[in-house]
Amino acid sequence: MSRFKGKTVFITGASRGIGKAIGLKLAQEGANIVIAAKTAAPHPKLAGTIFTAAEEMEQAGGKALPLVVDVRNEEEVKNAVDKTVETFGGIDILVNNASAIQLTGTLQTDMKRYDLMHQINTRGTFMTSKYCIPHLLNSEIAHVLNLAPPLNMETRWFAPHVAYTMAKFGMSMCVLGMAGEFKGKIAFNALWPKTLIATAAVDMLNGEAFMNKSRNVDIMADCAHIIFSKDKTECSGNFFVDEELLRAEGVSDFGKYAYIPGTKDEDLLVDFFV
Repeated sequence: MSRFKGKTVFITGASRGIGKAIGLKLAQEGANIVIAAKTAAPHPKLAGTIFTAAEEMEQAGGKALPLVVDVRNEEEVKNAVDKTVETFGGIDILVNNASAIQLTGTLQTDMKRYDLMHQINTRGTFMTSKYCIPHLLNSEIAHVLNLAPPLNMETRWFAPHVAYTMAKFGMSMCVLGMAGEFKGKIAFNALWPKTLIATAAVDMLNGEAFMNKSRNVDIMADCAHIIFSKDKTECSGNFFVDEELLRAEGVSDFGKYAYIPGTKDEDLLVDFFV
């Protein structure tokens, strides 16, 4: 029997991109996937809603619960966690994937956008973790994964976009602190890509040229699966980089992860913070 059959996975921002890919990977093994995201109606520029994602999860072999959740809204997060437990009986895995990005310097960053990034990235991650933890403590596997970078406290990662880096590193600091706070009870880890990943965010920020030099979302889903398969008492407090993790697991051919088939590894664009 699969390790994940009947297990419940709560994923923020799972209507598309990396969050959805992780959900589909686990749904294939019979997991219950909670799609906690804002997109209930079709977006004019972005494909997918919580309902279309739920259909795909069920087609993949899992059970799905689509919930409208803005991770800035405490009541929505609390209600979503309560609905998840009411529906599936508990929570085994949390993926803090929801995030906001704006790559601007200090003078170009308006405070409304600063607040958005910090409310979704840092505060949203902390708050969703806070309300899921009581239920995770009852799980045999109990994993939390934040889509957050290694804590590289170097000027070069802050200078071009201080506000964004602060907000993402806030997610990383949740891993560092909570891994220690709940050691042996819940695993807290971070996962970050070595290269750009072909997501809607990359497409909107940089367009086709950058998408064509990216890897697909499957590499992140495969890495999440590996992390969740590890013992919660032995694998916690790590800042995993996707390619490094897969190489440690014996993978040497990364060709299948190229967004454009045939793209050489050396032609891919390296992501921030690595």
